[in-house]
Amino acid sequence: NLGRGWRLPTKEELKILYQNKDKIGGFADVTYWSSSEFFYSDFPWVQNFYNGIQHINNLVGPNYVRAVRTF
Repeated sequence: NLGRGWRLPTKEELKILYQNKDKIGGFADVTYWSSSEFFYSDFPWVQNFYNGIQHINNLVGPNYVRAVRTF
């Protein structure tokens, strides 16, 4: 619903967002979904914005999303 050019960030992009979260603002200390998958689409990578750890997660648990815009 955000319109053209918006998408979920890759795990690499989420890491950059985490490293700059204080400059960017608006992040909660929770886990965010990425668009990157670990072998199967049922196990995407996530970024923990509390401790900085990236790991895979199944699609059952709730997580936050933060869209990025492609220019």
